[in-house]
Amino acid sequence: MSNQHKDKVWVYSKDIEGKHPAPGVTRKVLAYCDALMCTENQFEEGTVAAMHSHPHTQIAYAVSGRFRFTVGDEEQEIAQGDTVYIPGGVQHGALCLEAGIVVDFFTPLREDFI
Repeated sequence: MSNQHKDKVWVYSKDIEGKHPAPGVTRKVLAYCDALMCTENQFEEGTVAAMHSHPHTQIAYAVSGRFRFTVGDEEQEIAQGDTVYIPGGVQHGALCLEAGIVVDFFTPLREDFI
């Protein structure tokens, strides 16, 4: 992906080609700038987002579906309308219990996604 829509005021999902960073996941990088990034992630039921960490602060918002998130040593389920705050450097992962969409916000931007 190029920086073709970095710093753009209007970014339309229909114009963004989804990438497949792992089996069962389709990610679209939506609006972003150096300080902040928004991504949309579509998950198939049963998909595992393996435990990992990164220096970015992250908030995940469940648009639809049901997910079991692990953040550090804590595990909780979230569903439509719920959020998860993940501080930078903390190990985290998720299991998709019911197909759905999670929108992630990162600060600063995830350069590895572009």
